[in-house]
Amino acid sequence: MSEGRLATHVEVSALLARAAAEGGFGAVMRRGDAERGSLLLLLAERGAVLFTMERLLQQDGRYAWEKRVLRDSASLQQHLARAADRDPDLWILELDVPSAERFTAEMS
Repeated sequence: MSEGRLATHVEVSALLARAAAEGGFGAVMRRGDAERGSLLLLLAERGAVLFTMERLLQQDGRYAWEKRVLRDSASLQQHLARAADRDPDLWILELDVPSAERFTAEMS
């Protein structure tokens, strides 16, 4: 059984607000289902995407963030296209923050 969680649109708003509060900014690149959509984050510093974080349902029914470092822009575009094809409810956010590693380390 999966744990209760906030509606995705609320999480999206919180992530965008947190990025802004830390001196960065965020943008919604793809809007998914407002209530139950999954999340894929592009974490960037100074305009350069460093890695992605995707919240995935685990076998035990809980959600966990999976980090993926991509070699180049083509790999990133392929990953985003596959993720969107796999999940029509997917939200994709780009968050450009001063310290992407610290930002994601504080995510639960």
